Amino acid sequence: MKKLLAVGAMALGLAACNPNNPTDRTVGGALIGGGAGALVGGLATGTAGGALAGAAIGGVGGAIVGNATTPRCDYYWYRGRRYQQC
Repeated sequence: MKKLLAVGAMALGLAACNPNNPTDRTVGGALIGGGAGALVGGLATGTAGGALAGAAIGGVGGAIVGNATTPRCDYYWYRGRRYQQC
């Protein structure tokens, strides 16, 4: 019974998550881009400065791509009512 309650609590917590939040996608893209940029910059130059530059460039690029790829909501009117489809 305890396992069932624990699984139910986790499912309820995940149900409240919004995967299409622009802020979450921007931060996630920045973290992924920064990590990848640091790895590539560090391996390419072999210095900490190269890793920092790669992290900065990758972080900015990842944030831009993460925000740009966020699905947007569509709003439309039908018979005098406003509807939203996300």
